[in-house]
Amino acid sequence: MFKKILIANRGEIACRVIKTARKMGIQTVAIYSDADRNALHVKMADEAVHIGPAPANQSYIVIDKVMDAIKQTGAEAVHPGYGFLSENAKFAEALEAAGVAFIGPPKGAIEAMGDKITSKKLAQEANVSTVPGYMGLIEDADEAVKISNQVGYPVMIKASAGGGGKGMRIAWNDDEAREGFQSSKNEAANSFGDDRIFIEKFVTQPRHIEIQVLCDKHGNGVYLHERECSIQRRNQKVIEEAPSPFLDEDTRAAMGAQSVALAKAVDYASAGTVEFIVDGDRNFYFLEMNTRLQVEHPVTELITGVDLVEQMIRVAYGETLPMQQDDLKINGWAMESRLYAEDPYRGFLPSIGRLTRYRPPAEEVTDTSVVRNDTGVYEGGEISMYYDPMIAKLCTWAPTRAAAIEDMRVALDSFEVEGIGHNIPFLSAVYDHEKFTSGNMTTAFIEEEFPDGFDGVTLPDADLDRIAAATAAMYRVCEIRRSQISGRMDNHERVVGTDWVVTLQDRAVSAVIAADKAGATVTVDGTDYRVESDWTPGQPLANLSVNGSPLVIKVDLISAGFRVRYRGATLPVHVRTPLQAELAALMPEKVAPDTSKLLLCPMPGLIVKVDVAVGDEVQEGQTLCTVEAMKMENILRAEKKGIVSKVNASAGDSLAVDDIILEFE
Repeated sequence: MFKKILIANRGEIACRVIKTARKMGIQTVAIYSDADRNALHVKMADEAVHIGPAPANQSYIVIDKVMDAIKQTGAEAVHPGYGFLSENAKFAEALEAAGVAFIGPPKGAIEAMGDKITSKKLAQEANVSTVPGYMGLIEDADEAVKISNQVGYPVMIKASAGGGGKGMRIAWNDDEAREGFQSSKNEAANSFGDDRIFIEKFVTQPRHIEIQVLCDKHGNGVYLHERECSIQRRNQKVIEEAPSPFLDEDTRAAMGAQSVALAKAVDYASAGTVEFIVDGDRNFYFLEMNTRLQVEHPVTELITGVDLVEQMIRVAYGETLPMQQDDLKINGWAMESRLYAEDPYRGFLPSIGRLTRYRPPAEEVTDTSVVRNDTGVYEGGEISMYYDPMIAKLCTWAPTRAAAIEDMRVALDSFEVEGIGHNIPFLSAVYDHEKFTSGNMTTAFIEEEFPDGFDGVTLPDADLDRIAAATAAMYRVCEIRRSQISGRMDNHERVVGTDWVVTLQDRAVSAVIAADKAGATVTVDGTDYRVESDWTPGQPLANLSVNGSPLVIKVDLISAGFRVRYRGATLPVHVRTPLQAELAALMPEKVAPDTSKLLLCPMPGLIVKVDVAVGDEVQEGQTLCTVEAMKMENILRAEKKGIVSKVNASAGDSLAVDDIILEFE
């Protein structure tokens, strides 16, 4: 077996590979850029080599720099993770020339299947059903518009070397095709160093289901069942699960057999994924093959018990697969939530900064439950603007889908992240959505169910009453502590009342507390709730039991109460005496400042270009400027008609959140 491998990647996937290598007794080498000098993968590896400036195109995807690191450390093999150089045939060729093993497929398979255009042509030749489209190279935006009309709108504009939602746009008309072509081309060049674009028909009401394959160098191949990846935003997966709640055994077997046959046709050897679009009648169409490890591979590992990273290493070393198809059964159900450094309350725009608090739920493995968190960050670390915004992959496993979902809900409730915007509230909202829990979703789920974006969740009255009872009991604990502060006591302890009014989500309920040594019984509008917890003031996470059922809430102290976060909702909860509540109702509300005549930078990022000048009259929907953050271009448009009075930024400027870009008359 290899004695030392280099991981040509960063973040959570580098940490993930290091864990398996350590388990196998293999030493590891990390590479890092200026921005990642103190990153978790650097701390975990046995050795680390600096390879350049923060931008990936000056460090992580520069083949010569990675090869120099291999030479310096004497690594015998390289695991590329996903993204960066993982599907780069030139990198695989350079490794082969240097006598270094590539922990991935052969160069020929990468060239054949890693390129989206070539792979679709090969699939068509192999009589695999494919989505209609144009597989040739597209030179410019005019040609993109012409082809889009030939294929028929809506169309998907995609980077040939793309992945992870980068370099991908949906166009419904000529204007969107023209604009989408240029944005996709720019993103592809920045992310992959390859700006080739192709166009295919966008299938409406699709489900995104992919098959995990694993092949060795001796002609053996198996499929490890499927993953459902239909919960996507901007073509980037958000939630994945295995197996799919939609497939039946016959369709699963057909998709699996076809995937293995396709892999064998190109002499594939390693882990890979064949992606399909599946319609409502379970007809499936080949989409692409990813010749690498997928982000969502943990859910497959959880339902099969196979460590895919270990198998990739063993295959690269020349070993034979230890399993046959009949050995691979589906055991239980697994969910994966991608935690992104994106603020759902600001249109999911990237958020960067220091993680002032980062406390994932405890990982555990039992016969009926698994909680797993693959991460590449730590408390006190920095989230950089230069890389993908994903900070962790939270996974749960249980014997049934319903149980796996419930475990995920509790795990998300328990996940503490502070200092940056993140999508935990949105993830919680999805797991509570009836369309998701029923399994009746498509790739249009987020677009259809959150058409105006995400502005939080309105909790049902039953949840509000439980929270009211819990926070009333917690506030009583705070009041007792305050009454015991030195200088506030004489010979008698200040009496803490039992009658309170709890105000939350535009509701005010009465709460009468009867406390004892084990907890408190709180009567909320006539209904009793038994509240038990060991929470103490100052703890940001409260694990409570309300009438015997768990309630996990995040809390921050505010004046006369708490800011509570629970299941996608963030709400102030005020606990007051009846007189205080009566007086508080008379207080005027603070009016927010008027920013309607300003274009504010919605995220920390780099101004790519400004499309208007002082004196220009702009129309609703007109492009104003483009901001790049975390490898994605974001086009800012006019919300209404107006005249530009001042331009405060220009191409190349780095801006912070809410910096003023433009002013209008």
